[in-house]
Amino acid sequence: MRRYLVIGSGGREHAIAWKLATEADTRVYVAPGSAGIATTAGVVCIDIAPSDHDALRQFARDNDIDLTVVGPEAPLVEGLADRFREAGLAILGPGADAAMLEGSKAFAKEVMRAAGVPTAAGRDFDELSEAIHHVQSAAHPLVIKADGLAGGKGVVISEDVERSERTLREFMADGRFGEASRTVVIEECLVGIELSFMVVTDGRAVVTLSTSRDHKRLADGDRGPNTGGMGAITPSPDTSAALEEQIRDQVIRPTLAELERRGLDFRGFLYAGLMLTAAGPMVLEFNVRLGDPETQALLFAMEQDLGPTLLDAARGELRDGSLATGRHACCVVLASEDYPLSPRTGDTIATIPRPTDQMIVFHAGTGTRDGQWVTAGGRVLGITARANDPSEARKLAYAAAESIEWRGRQLRGDIGL
Repeated sequence: MRRYLVIGSGGREHAIAWKLATEADTRVYVAPGSAGIATTAGVVCIDIAPSDHDALRQFARDNDIDLTVVGPEAPLVEGLADRFREAGLAILGPGADAAMLEGSKAFAKEVMRAAGVPTAAGRDFDELSEAIHHVQSAAHPLVIKADGLAGGKGVVISEDVERSERTLREFMADGRFGEASRTVVIEECLVGIELSFMVVTDGRAVVTLSTSRDHKRLADGDRGPNTGGMGAITPSPDTSAALEEQIRDQVIRPTLAELERRGLDFRGFLYAGLMLTAAGPMVLEFNVRLGDPETQALLFAMEQDLGPTLLDAARGELRDGSLATGRHACCVVLASEDYPLSPRTGDTIATIPRPTDQMIVFHAGTGTRDGQWVTAGGRVLGITARANDPSEARKLAYAAAESIEWRGRQLRGDIGL
């Protein structure tokens, strides 16, 4: 029996655990997991926090874990993969130095410039007065990003100088995201279509996953504040085999080569968030883990086993290939009232439909009270459906989503359009 440990508790981690548990002769543990994740056949949740590196390492050793898969970015930036490898334990995720590709947007820009990767022109600032002086003379709109980890919410598209100055003061002086926003990156605003491009890598070989389109804004028509993601479809309708080859050659491989040149260990998922501009694909950001909610869609659509590829990557034995699929999937996120600013929790969820061959509900932020499901986070559920046709996948996902109710529930009606 092959044993996996998945680190995390959200919808992405539920999808990873579910996918691994569908494979033959496996047992999957999730730390800490959740009440919703624990309902998945073949999955056991254990009460260990992702920040408790010593306890995680001891659990992996005591339970003969073949591979640990890290869901969220924070444990990687904190050095969890380094701790595991020091103990001779297999883990999928970059070391702390390489994880700064997501942990610091300024570092990511530096790597991209050195590697010749196409990206928006930008500068980083750690002095408020210098940043304000810059935006006062710069052409707008601008994109202002917190340098560090901000849960997908540290990006503001500013249309004018007044908004830029206010954002900079909130980030740098008021510490809206703590130390993560004491330094900012200010970039030109790229125009085009967004594309999520994810791969599995051992630092050299690359296995591509299906492309996807994520919907970040809260409301229909890409209005409202940025969120962690309100839904996704896979594959993206905006890509082609030639474009994917171009992204591998101009973005993924040069970035990995630059990290290797610096002596940085990158074994894991590499996510390039791209803007498809008139001048070609340009990188908006790098993540060192799978996207959320893109993972829910792409893993539910995936027809091949995932585990063997992850094991090969962790061992440094990966070969170039693809886990992309011909099937389509759509994930519709149901969010709490007042998400993303101040999400309300504790509301009773009337009903959650049972999974079928074409539809599944991934739990992102749920709990239980008196035997009933309740909301326990900003993004609560990821209603995910698969089909051979994108419109059918959307139809199935929305039909299930509309059957789920609670006070103040939010969802977008245009995922995949």
